[in-house]
Amino acid sequence: MRGIEVRGVTKRYGSHAALQNLSVTFDFGKIYGLLGRNGAGKSTLIGLLANRLFPDEGAVFIDGQPATENGGARERIFCMSEADFYDKDLKIQDQFRWTARFYPTFDLPRAHALAKQVGLNETRRFSALSKGYQSFFKLIVALSLDLPYVVFDEPVLGLDAAHRDLFYRLLLEAFQQKERTYILASHLIEEAAGLMEEVVLLHRGALLLQEEVETLRRQAYRLTGPAAEVEACCAGGRLLGRQSLGGLQTVYYLGEKPALPVGSRVQADPLPLQELFIKLTEEESEGVA
Repeated sequence: MRGIEVRGVTKRYGSHAALQNLSVTFDFGKIYGLLGRNGAGKSTLIGLLANRLFPDEGAVFIDGQPATENGGARERIFCMSEADFYDKDLKIQDQFRWTARFYPTFDLPRAHALAKQVGLNETRRFSALSKGYQSFFKLIVALSLDLPYVVFDEPVLGLDAAHRDLFYRLLLEAFQQKERTYILASHLIEEAAGLMEEVVLLHRGALLLQEEVETLRRQAYRLTGPAAEVEACCAGGRLLGRQSLGGLQTVYYLGEKPALPVGSRVQADPLPLQELFIKLTEEESEGVA
């Protein structure tokens, strides 16, 4: 079986369980969004995938092989971390050369070409770069590796709008050129939603939702109108929350698009992914009002 399987994983820090009996699968050949609020367990999961952390219970498998202390499995995945694991005193050109020595699949000419494309001065030391260019250096390393699984942890941190757009385009080009799995952990959900085929939503260390993006787009709505008419349209769906103002009511709704009767004053609009995930995690924490 090709893919990454997280099977019944629990990871504790003292008495706090960052992940609790988590089971999730990332199939080969897809772009995933790994989503969740701060503290949901995303960084811990990435640490486990990267073999920087080890589960207290359960196991991670990469292409059917246990990932823990398995060189063959580790060589198939790269995790670009929000943290900086690079020698800050090395020049970028030297960082690239050392990366090529450690990773046989690292495409050094591509790294040089990408650095030139984004205006990254390779003669500067990592510590002398702005936060944005430090992020793009790490992105270039990840995009220049020919590996089946690449994970990006907050990849666009510190990037301006133009460079964020460039990264998304470069990632999509790389994916189209060769089939692989990309996992993006990001808080800029709506901005990256056009890339994601499937989303994995974590909440308080557990899997709250795993679904294809297009399915969610067809099933998440915001209904607005007179309260009585809105309520009549919601039968059979899952309510994620309500807001009222005078006689008007807005309902956040997950399910098939309601069939509005002729002359209905209810407006049904697709719910943006970011707003959907906010509502889902609010519902889990507080319940529907």
